[in-house]
Amino acid sequence: MTGISCDGKRCFSYCPDNVKCLLRYPAAFIMCEIMTERIIEIKDLKIPELAVYKERSEIQLLHINEPAAGIFICESAKVIRRALDAGYEPISVLTSIGDPDEEVREIFELCKNVPIYYGSDSVLREIAGYALTGGILSAMRRKPLPDISDVIRDKKLIAVLENVQNPTNVGSIFRSAAAMGVEAVILTSDSSDPLYRRAERVSMGNVFLVDWTIMDKEIDYVSLLAEEGFATVAMALSDNSVSITDPRIKAEKKLAIILGNEGYGLRQETIQSCKYTARIPMKPGVDSLNVGAASAVMFWELVRDRL
Repeated sequence: MTGISCDGKRCFSYCPDNVKCLLRYPAAFIMCEIMTERIIEIKDLKIPELAVYKERSEIQLLHINEPAAGIFICESAKVIRRALDAGYEPISVLTSIGDPDEEVREIFELCKNVPIYYGSDSVLREIAGYALTGGILSAMRRKPLPDISDVIRDKKLIAVLENVQNPTNVGSIFRSAAAMGVEAVILTSDSSDPLYRRAERVSMGNVFLVDWTIMDKEIDYVSLLAEEGFATVAMALSDNSVSITDPRIKAEKKLAIILGNEGYGLRQETIQSCKYTARIPMKPGVDSLNVGAASAVMFWELVRDRL
């Protein structure tokens, strides 16, 4: 299609496999017969295809296809791209971006077989319930969770999150894990899901760069990890706590760093079962850090000589 007028500009070429031209000018792709098969202007907020963005909670999306894997929502171009690169399957895209940059155009091209719903910023705000700084969302299919033995196989440094319930903290831990070379994260089932939107966003999409799985909280995971050769390190304050700089910890060939709940930390049984209990040295009067900050300090201490 050639010669489409668009707000005083001309769009001279279009290839069905390359949307860069028409996507720069919303008026053009709304007019284009080929593009309307993929890019759908939102005129009715009640269409069922938008329910995953508007009417379903994240917990509902998690369980929507049971017993099959559920759905999750990605927000921002960086997070969506990392999810796509990790092999997650998009269902649809929702955007207010009419003049996309290179990163967003690449997402449109990678999602060329799924519908792209387009609306103004105010429309997206009404659908999402808040203003979207990135102007783009994507609903994606979850993958079946891998077995813990598959996730930790051949790994040397992993983290375990026991009942870490705040998605901001989960996202922060994943971001630090990716930055410091932590190879896998295991979460107990009472922890917040790494694919919740806020966890993804805070992690800057790093939840898609680190291997992870969720295990039943009733599993004796400390014994399981010990059987796999991991020295377990409980991050906790106790009479037996050693400094995170203790050379015995760094000398271990395989380490599992165990981080606990934001309020009460790790279960006493977990602490007692671990080979080490470690603390971060700090000034008198302050005894602990937020779990997200503590994870970053611990991961850095373990790898700083190798970075």
